[in-house]
Amino acid sequence: MSKISKKVLIQFAEYMVTGGAWFWSGYFIIVLTTPHIGLWWANLLGNSVGLSLNFLLQGKWVFKDSKNRKMTDVSSKYVAFTAFNFLLNYIILRILVHFGIKVAIGQFIAAAFFTVWNYFFYRFWIFKETSSQRRIRHYV
Repeated sequence: MSKISKKVLIQFAEYMVTGGAWFWSGYFIIVLTTPHIGLWWANLLGNSVGLSLNFLLQGKWVFKDSKNRKMTDVSSKYVAFTAFNFLLNYIILRILVHFGIKVAIGQFIAAAFFTVWNYFFYRFWIFKETSSQRRIRHYV
């Protein structure tokens, strides 16, 4: 196995662990609070907790955020992408509930989609490795 493919496999395994932390924290909040506060608010609360945890773990452990990168660059991309994902997750859940699938099952279905979707966006856009700037020597 090449060095690159081993690195990608390890990174994906770490991604799955941190994604599990997001999923399970959000899942329990969504499932337990939906009957009390409604799907919209439960989804917002569950994903807010899960995403905050996920952002910290993804940036510092999985994709090893570079110290040279500005946190505002990463966080602004993450917030924009997360807002889109929140709406997409809500739409997926509403459609599944409309067809008689319970929220507890629907969240698993949505999570399967987002597992693949998010990995590629995190790896190639949000936490994309930046090449270290090389020092340029100027000769006089």
